[in-house]
Amino acid sequence: MGTFRDSVDTRAVRFAIGFPLVLAAAFTVCALLIRSRLPEPLAVRWSAEGAENFAPFAAVVGVGAAMIVLTGWAVLLQAAPLTRPAVMRRIMMGAGLGLSLFVTAVLAAVLVGQIGLSDARASHVDVTILAMGSGAALGLGVVMGFVFKADERWSVDDERAAREALEHIRDPDLARDDVRLWVHARSSIFVMLGISTLFPAALLSLALPWLAAVLAAAALVATLFLFARVRVDRAGLRVLAAGLLPVLTVPAAEIGSATPELVRAAERGGWGFRRHGRDSSMLVANGPAVVVQRLGGGTVTVSAGGPATADNVAQTLTRVASRARGDGAPPRP
Repeated sequence: MGTFRDSVDTRAVRFAIGFPLVLAAAFTVCALLIRSRLPEPLAVRWSAEGAENFAPFAAVVGVGAAMIVLTGWAVLLQAAPLTRPAVMRRIMMGAGLGLSLFVTAVLAAVLVGQIGLSDARASHVDVTILAMGSGAALGLGVVMGFVFKADERWSVDDERAAREALEHIRDPDLARDDVRLWVHARSSIFVMLGISTLFPAALLSLALPWLAAVLAAAALVATLFLFARVRVDRAGLRVLAAGLLPVLTVPAAEIGSATPELVRAAERGGWGFRRHGRDSSMLVANGPAVVVQRLGGGTVTVSAGGPATADNVAQTLTRVASRARGDGAPPRP
């Protein structure tokens, strides 16, 4: 039980369980208050010709109350686990409250549209109730997403941050051995790419939509490979295209040397990710880069932004490689 309480926000759980139940109970009570003014059976589905499907009052109210409860639980309970990011928990709490209120508004519009009728075939969904209820559901959902306090308890993220802080205290050089940077092509490259692909795609969209979609997809893929996230730490070198797709990984123990160089993408196979035999590269522009020599043979070339950044990345790679191999001096290829 202790583990469960440590992994979830108990106040969020209580609200996630209680709110849909209270809302369903309120809907049921209101439905019973207007029961004498409703036809039997009630219409539950309409078409252009009018009502098509019908159900008894008890079934409509019972199933409706169950829908309110189940949809509310399904979404609101997603905001309870502390392992999830605070932003996600806020979104799920707001979405759950809004969805519960929206379902209630739809059910209320169905009932109100049949008040005073002796035959449900002449009924309709009350548009005013539906519009007002939907607007209120959206507004209150957004408000709940902003006011929900998702960070009051010690979370897994807090625990991870505390461990990292303690590691930095025990090992002051840890921060010096951790370099993270984004590299990307010059803005003129993106402009040229857009002109050469998106503009023709817009012109072709009326005549050949499929070809326009292919050009747009090609532009997107090319763009993704024109910026990358580079991370250097004691584990080694990692490069992620678009910050998400891992394309290069070099463990620290396999690094023979790392040197900053001025490179031209054409000499390494072109921009983006390239592999030629045992040599690999991830270049987004001509200019400063870091060339890593593997102990087992082959090179890895990565764009590194400016000259100072390239020097820092190369020195950090040399340092972490030496530490990984247990040498007092930088490793030799």
